Amino acid sequence: MNIQQLFMMQKELDNFIEQTQNIQQDVFQEKGLALMVELAELANETRCFKFWSTKGPSAREVILEEYVDSIHFILSLGLLKNYTTIEKWPVIEEQRHLTAIFLETQGAILAFIQQPTEDRYLAIWQCYGLLAYNFGFTFEDVVRAYVEKNKENYNRQRTGY
Repeated sequence: MNIQQLFMMQKELDNFIEQTQNIQQDVFQEKGLALMVELAELANETRCFKFWSTKGPSAREVILEEYVDSIHFILSLGLLKNYTTIEKWPVIEEQRHLTAIFLETQGAILAFIQQPTEDRYLAIWQCYGLLAYNFGFTFEDVVRAYVEKNKENYNRQRTGY
């Protein structure tokens, strides 16, 4: 599986949601905010910013699931703006403090929402490539988790989530 196949899977899911929920309006900003929320949920599971706490991060699979929740919205935003020419998974091999990466990623998302250019969209992918590297996630890990969550998202739509 490659990243283009993820775009196709996301397009099918988005179409299903739009039909199931009878979505008629532009939901770009809603999806942008959803991405920001998912990033915050991911940060919360890592606990990287919780200097006041001695509790460690959530299990790797929990962090991976939260990471993939973001990937759904990144793909969806790219589909909305027709920015789907990404050929391969971005791998940024740089070890950095997670808090700094999360702040950079939040800034990239906000910049894209405010001015949705392709360069700004690609910057989000770069940030997520950096996050994946720092979490130790491979593309295969992400694909496996994405496919599982994609199925769950269909089930949620069918059961009135």
